[in-house]
Amino acid sequence: MIEWTGLSPDEARQFLANKDKSKRDKRLSLKEAVQKYVKDGDNIGVAGFVNGRQPIAIVHEIIRQGKKDLTLSYQSAGLAIEYLAGAMVLDESKNSIRRMEFAYWAHEAFGISPLLRYLTETGKLELEDWSNYNMSARFKAGSIGLPFIPCRSPMGSDMLQRNRAVVMDCPFTGRPIMLLPASHPNVAIVHVQEADIYGNCRIQGPLYTCPEIAMASAHTIVTCERLIEHTEMTRYPNRVSIPFFAVDAVIEVPFGSYPGNCHGLHYFDEKHIAEFRGACEKFRKGDPAPLQKYYDQLIFGVENFAEFIDKLPFEQIRYAQKMEPGIRLEAGFTVLGS
Repeated sequence: MIEWTGLSPDEARQFLANKDKSKRDKRLSLKEAVQKYVKDGDNIGVAGFVNGRQPIAIVHEIIRQGKKDLTLSYQSAGLAIEYLAGAMVLDESKNSIRRMEFAYWAHEAFGISPLLRYLTETGKLELEDWSNYNMSARFKAGSIGLPFIPCRSPMGSDMLQRNRAVVMDCPFTGRPIMLLPASHPNVAIVHVQEADIYGNCRIQGPLYTCPEIAMASAHTIVTCERLIEHTEMTRYPNRVSIPFFAVDAVIEVPFGSYPGNCHGLHYFDEKHIAEFRGACEKFRKGDPAPLQKYYDQLIFGVENFAEFIDKLPFEQIRYAQKMEPGIRLEAGFTVLGS
């Protein structure tokens, strides 16, 4: 039998069958949401993609609350995972990651992850390697209540040596097919552009498998750029990306994915990402002081994410906003504008 991380399919099915799916006000503070739904030892489903719409505000609060022994499940990520790893390398007694199930951890144009290299070279992480499509498919299986999902990718690689997939002969074609175990995180963390008080969410631009991660998880914490009226949300029901019954807590946190990108609102803060990654690289090379200073000032030295944003240079934030085309809504369609 496979060893499940997070919930097993049977546990998830039972849990979700009994879960309160009523339409109720789900507004909490970010501190309250993390205290209530994120526990030591949890499997956390991290939404977003690389540094696009990553749930940075939630991650900062998880770090401040000192969550330990975490499993992180995601497709591709950068900043969210780097922040958690940075907290771990600075003080493993307060924050720690035990295992990761993922496809990619780096920063694309900004370079590979220094802390992935550090943590793997020092043997501090369990890693399970999948392709991006594999992780999407695993969340898809979890979201629709299947214990596994068949997939052809990536059967031509040696990735099978680094994950729990099973290859069998297809009963219909007789050809080899790979079976991927469903992923059911204990809690999903997601950032979106718009949500209502009940947890219905609108995502502008790429979805990044965020709906599937939310639907596959036992609990889901959502931060949004802005809360909108429920009547406005239901005005265009085809644009609801994540339904209310998949969400347990919703918090309005403008710039909640900063310094990463949020489609239609702001681009990457290229300078800040380079500075943070640079501090991580200095840690890897033996100098912890810049990274410690970053955390002391910008994560542990603030009460909430608004204070983090307030400490950043205003001109960098404005530049990131100007670099991203604006979005407006016309007759239920997303329209790019200036």
